[in-house]
Amino acid sequence: MRACVQRVSRACVALQDENDRIVGKIEKGFLVLLGVGIEDDEDDARYLAKKIAQLRVFDDGEGKMNLDMLKVGGRALVVSQFTLFADCVKGNRPSFVGAASPDRAKRLYRFFINELNSRDVLTEEGVFQANMSVSLVNDGPVTIWLDSKERKNA
Repeated sequence: MRACVQRVSRACVALQDENDRIVGKIEKGFLVLLGVGIEDDEDDARYLAKKIAQLRVFDDGEGKMNLDMLKVGGRALVVSQFTLFADCVKGNRPSFVGAASPDRAKRLYRFFINELNSRDVLTEEGVFQANMSVSLVNDGPVTIWLDSKERKNA
């Protein structure tokens, strides 16, 4: 499971339809673009949820990145992003064979959100498999790449 985590001062996601209806919106916190791979399972979702909930990248009183989302009253906006599994090694058209099937990905996406919520992280979300517009103000900027499979190499 892969996550592109961006520290934001605000972010929102809207459906790309005639109304551009906003479906998720946060102020301070993390925008999490989440991709689910074919080999991912609940352990991957638990690992990333715990890591993100405890990620200390918010400034303390001395301006040092030392506080997690809960300490600063932050929230998470989670958007499914199968393109995080794009393979661009051959040719110019990405292959997505490493991404999980929609049914499996949706189940693990929901599991991940439930795991964040169980860690007291207030969570907003996009609409799975919908065309969406994501707007954000990246704070810092701080952008962190996490891959649950890399924990096994640490």
